[in-house]
Amino acid sequence: MDIDRTIRQMARDARQAAGVMGCCATDRKNQALTNMADLLAQQTETIIKENRKDLKRAGEAGLSSAMVDRLTVSGQTIAAMAGGLREVAAYPDPVGTMGETQVRPNGLRVSKMRIPLGVIGIIYESRPNVTIDAAGLCLKSGNAVILRGGSEALHSNRALAGIIGQALKSVGLPAQAAQVVPMEDRAAINALLLQDDFVDLIIPRGGEGLIRFVAENSRIPVLKHYKGVCHVFVDQSADLQMAENICYNAKVQRPGVCNAMETLLVHQQVAPDFLPAMARRYDTAGVQLRGCPETCAILPGIPPATDADWPAEYLDLILAVRVVANMDDAMAHIARYGSNHTEAIVTSDYRRAHRFVRDVDASVVLVNASTRFNDGGQLGLGAEMGISTSKLHAFGPMGLNELTTQKFVVLGDGQVRA
Repeated sequence: MDIDRTIRQMARDARQAAGVMGCCATDRKNQALTNMADLLAQQTETIIKENRKDLKRAGEAGLSSAMVDRLTVSGQTIAAMAGGLREVAAYPDPVGTMGETQVRPNGLRVSKMRIPLGVIGIIYESRPNVTIDAAGLCLKSGNAVILRGGSEALHSNRALAGIIGQALKSVGLPAQAAQVVPMEDRAAINALLLQDDFVDLIIPRGGEGLIRFVAENSRIPVLKHYKGVCHVFVDQSADLQMAENICYNAKVQRPGVCNAMETLLVHQQVAPDFLPAMARRYDTAGVQLRGCPETCAILPGIPPATDADWPAEYLDLILAVRVVANMDDAMAHIARYGSNHTEAIVTSDYRRAHRFVRDVDASVVLVNASTRFNDGGQLGLGAEMGISTSKLHAFGPMGLNELTTQKFVVLGDGQVRA
């Protein structure tokens, strides 16, 4: 197979399909998504069977527990995929919606209309659910999509690709509107990144190495999310029981994802009371703590944190802990080591909460809630494309609106420019 020729043909076909999708009626798009959800439910056993082939290869290749967790597909996973599609189908269609109209002194009526981006390339590792989530969001927002999943999920993604194509054809839409790259060779990624004639945006999802590779080699604009180094700051005024619950959930509920907490910051006034109780609770979950000197003095026996721990994205049951003198120190730590992903404060002081929200630079800032809520579904977007930590053109979870742009629409009655 000629990889360059195959990818270029896929990109050309996607561009043609994008023209169809951009003009497609909402009801037709929704029916395609609903049919896709039905097919997922009907073919659950087949998908799981194909996924087991991927899991077997992952075990033989020695993939990390975090990668295996992301790769695993269960009946619950498939039900969640189908539910996400139905939720996206139920959401208002952003395409064609008009913004506020401004009337100029010469009578021109100026507004903006939401339109699709065009063709989106998604490059991702593990997570077969991304295949369905990305296809659903791109199709509902009137885009065409080229999906290049990791080789470790090849069998799962091929099964899902068949379902996507079947659902599109069932309503008379081109299967080329959502294509899965069929080859494992990494050269396919390089070829896709050169298709700037046909592809409008590249969204990489995966480890920092993959994202940096894509950003450095793409001729196409890239929406980046390098890593999630997320913090929770326990303020001096925090309800300590609330703080315990939040910090436990942020680290333990699912440690292998990008919105899990990686560093805990604790105000020095509450650290002697808070940290021993928190450490006991973490110990029951198998969390390994690494602390600053002040933390180690309160929790003797835990290993000291090194310079490499503060910017680390562990994606595991490992947590760096630092005692800070005040909120300014906490925010300075976040500014130095954070990744603009998710930051949280636990406090009962309104003024400090307001300042934290205003001054901390992250795609989602939370007050008295777990970092695990930085998720499209949890924030009301339905399924999400990913979480952008760059600010052009989206920041945070990417739902339907974030997969569109706007064009100016100007209505006149004969005006000419002097």
